[in-house]
Amino acid sequence: MNKNYIETNRLILRRFEETDIDDFFECCQNPNLGNNAGWKPHESKEESLAILKSFFIESENNVWAVVLKETDRIIGSIGLVPDPKRENPHSGMLGYWLKESCWGKGYMSEATQAVLKFGFSTLNLNLVTANCYPHNERSQQVLKRNGFVYEGLLHQAEVTYDEKVLDHLCYYLTKEEYKKVTLLHLSDAHFNTTSF
Repeated sequence: MNKNYIETNRLILRRFEETDIDDFFECCQNPNLGNNAGWKPHESKEESLAILKSFFIESENNVWAVVLKETDRIIGSIGLVPDPKRENPHSGMLGYWLKESCWGKGYMSEATQAVLKFGFSTLNLNLVTANCYPHNERSQQVLKRNGFVYEGLLHQAEVTYDEKVLDHLCYYLTKEEYKKVTLLHLSDAHFNTTSF
């Protein structure tokens, strides 16, 4: 299967592999990460491996592991998947999570910029959307920093694993708006269609 490999100044975005299990489990067992992303913190490597295989490795969507070049370790994930709230085939929904020790260092904005360029240029999307919980202020900052426009509040949008009913803050970015956004370091992303 041909998948895309994206390189930025500090990061490599690539497909997940089973050998990523240690880094994946280390990230995903953190309750602060799971509670922001809407999934149960992982309790074992076996649980993580099952999720890694079914939702990441075997996914046909454009979902990448975020690897920090400096350490060659996985620090998160980012992807473009179909937006379940829209029927537009030329749209995609951005999703991501990042290891807590890497918060506040600009890694997710860097990855987001590269994935937006890929989505609008390579996939020829017309619209990229994103949702986050009202309490997830860091995610809101990433989206706003990358030109996303606040679309509105979707009330009682999701029941989480612990049966909380949460709203979604909905954001969007059109191709036209994306072209207007001046992100100087977008030019640092290098694209390579490598077979994995």
